[in-house]
Amino acid sequence: MSIVKDTTRAIRMTLILWVLSAIIYPLVIVVVGQVFFPFQANGSVIQSPQGQPLGSALIGQAFTSERYFISRPSVVEYSIGKDAAPTGISGASNLAPSNPKLIKRIQAEVDQFQKKDISLTNDLVYTSGSGLDPHISVATANAQVEKVARARTLSPDQIRSLIAENTDDRFLGIFGEPGVNVFKLNLALDTLKSSS
Repeated sequence: MSIVKDTTRAIRMTLILWVLSAIIYPLVIVVVGQVFFPFQANGSVIQSPQGQPLGSALIGQAFTSERYFISRPSVVEYSIGKDAAPTGISGASNLAPSNPKLIKRIQAEVDQFQKKDISLTNDLVYTSGSGLDPHISVATANAQVEKVARARTLSPDQIRSLIAENTDDRFLGIFGEPGVNVFKLNLALDTLKSSS
């Protein structure tokens, strides 16, 4: 009798915990997110004035034109959804510092930036852990000012002011370093160009 009673109690507790953790908790989180943080809960997607999605402020994107700031390199490939902004799979290469593939990739990055006369910084050469980091350091943004100013025929001071406007402070004021969101900065560059 005791085994049946204990088994029944265990099954009942498992079902209660399953309902709490698999149904009620996720529903509460979805409701709180949609009510209090709808922009963040829906992917922080930035839209054009026409309402078309341009991209997420949370996901790094590849910019290859000289007219734009370069993001951190990524080992993940970005895919384009049918009617969505670029999205990527999170992940790192997990290559050891002595791995020839990693050394070859880094050397190619270094050669590319030396040809463009851009001062090297860690953000331009090394990938982030997730591969999707949308931020670069302020120093990395400043290293690219001359390149972007030449390509857009703007003054470097105009571009530096945009860098300052698109720099996010430390998390909670104490964690990490200030970072520049490359996607937002490049969107601001397009706005500046079209208004001048």
